[in-house]
Amino acid sequence: MESPSSNYISLKPSKSMQTYIPCETPVGLKVKELRDEELRKLRSHRKGLRMPSDKIYDHDVYNDLGDQVKGFVYMRPTPEGEKNPHPRPCCTRRPHASTGFPPVSKLGPSIYGPQESSLREEHIKGHLNGMSVQQNKLFIVDYHDMYLPFLNQINSPDDQKAYGTRTIFFLTSMGTLNPTAIKLSLPPVDPNSPSKQVLTPPVDPTTNWLWQLGKAHVCSNDSGVHQLVHHWYAKSIPLLCSAHRHLSAMHPIYKFLDPRMRYTLKINALAREKWWRFDLEGLPADLIRRGVAIPEPTQAHGIRLLITLVGSYVNYYYQDPSAVCSDTELQAWYNESINVGHADLLHASWWPKLTTPENLTSIHVALNFGQYPYDGYVPTRPPLMRQLMPKEQNPENANFVKDPQGNFLSSLPSWSQITKYMAVIVIISSHSPDEEYLGMKRYLSTWSGDPEILKAFYRFSMEIRRIKKDIEKKNSAISLRNRCGAGNSPYELLIPSSGPGVTCSGVPNSITV
Repeated sequence: MESPSSNYISLKPSKSMQTYIPCETPVGLKVKELRDEELRKLRSHRKGLRMPSDKIYDHDVYNDLGDQVKGFVYMRPTPEGEKNPHPRPCCTRRPHASTGFPPVSKLGPSIYGPQESSLREEHIKGHLNGMSVQQNKLFIVDYHDMYLPFLNQINSPDDQKAYGTRTIFFLTSMGTLNPTAIKLSLPPVDPNSPSKQVLTPPVDPTTNWLWQLGKAHVCSNDSGVHQLVHHWYAKSIPLLCSAHRHLSAMHPIYKFLDPRMRYTLKINALAREKWWRFDLEGLPADLIRRGVAIPEPTQAHGIRLLITLVGSYVNYYYQDPSAVCSDTELQAWYNESINVGHADLLHASWWPKLTTPENLTSIHVALNFGQYPYDGYVPTRPPLMRQLMPKEQNPENANFVKDPQGNFLSSLPSWSQITKYMAVIVIISSHSPDEEYLGMKRYLSTWSGDPEILKAFYRFSMEIRRIKKDIEKKNSAISLRNRCGAGNSPYELLIPSSGPGVTCSGVPNSITV
């Protein structure tokens, strides 16, 4: 059979290539025909013999993740119609404003017990500077519902233990968040054996060690959610794969996405799918979802947050809704990303519609390269814990009372686990020598025929430089806590550019390592 690579047509962007949406493609020189033929070759439609050298993009489905509760017979569905999707419990990583106290679970009470948390105002009222819980100064990091259904499986090994945690924070007058209570929960087993424990800030050496252990369990939850939910690249695969299959190299959206797709499919091949919501993960929707921001167009950081360049770019090529709706390549890209790439979520009501330039602008998020300063010191942020909390009725409590520091250290990961984990964190936090950062000019030649886009990029590049100077200015401001002075490290995570290696700063174009 003939290989699809025979007589392959390539419209790889060059300095002289213009940018066109499909309806504006010139009719002369067979440009439109070449454009359509290139896309047919990239899709292939599973026909013909494929060779390793062929440039063909196709969808596949991770189908090796069974439902952790019901067993591997419940697989993630494939486009061919398998049922029983992988569960996607809601989780929270960053602090949410408290929308009600005490917190309430969404898990079924027949299996997981009462939905209302056993946290009460009396647990925290001594740590609120005289305020009440009704004064909207409380925030929560909530992993209860995320972890509880899986804890029996997580805790089955002798050297691996976890809780479903909730942590309440109080917003002080100095603008800092102080932890005031930690709730540790296990699945209910015996009505006479308590499965929940509330810790509050320490008042003596014994409660201090319990507080440190509780915080370690919270950080272990946080580390797991970061790696397996918020930092899970596989959710972008359908968008990137569909972009290569349906957007011509001369399409403006392809040219905009191209530097942001570098190496991403390669690293995604090692990843797996977890809970996510397409419409809620990016900014500013993520801030709004967390209750720490509200939509306010009149404010400087309203709905325009971080999309200045994207908005200018999209509005240049799509000046009204009809241009978006009639763009056959654009619509095919987005529809296939949903219908094929996320067939199990096909009928979800939260998918954004792609009918206006504003919709297109919103489909556009630096978790990776700042991991080492946050995760690299395992005692303060362990990826897992090996022991549950000591309890008075358990024999292990005697060891805790005799040697609390030794008990704490033995609860942390082993030396072998620590070494492997830190090695991974170093690798995924390292910038390559040829890293391309947000606002760099390397790809400007692809828009040489679009002076308005070049102007928009230069405006964006100047804004990036302003942000860098603003961060540096704040780092030197004595009035800002934890920014300057002896023992305080400056904030560098979102400084736009960086040198190679583990620098703990830099925002690359591409969502990969």
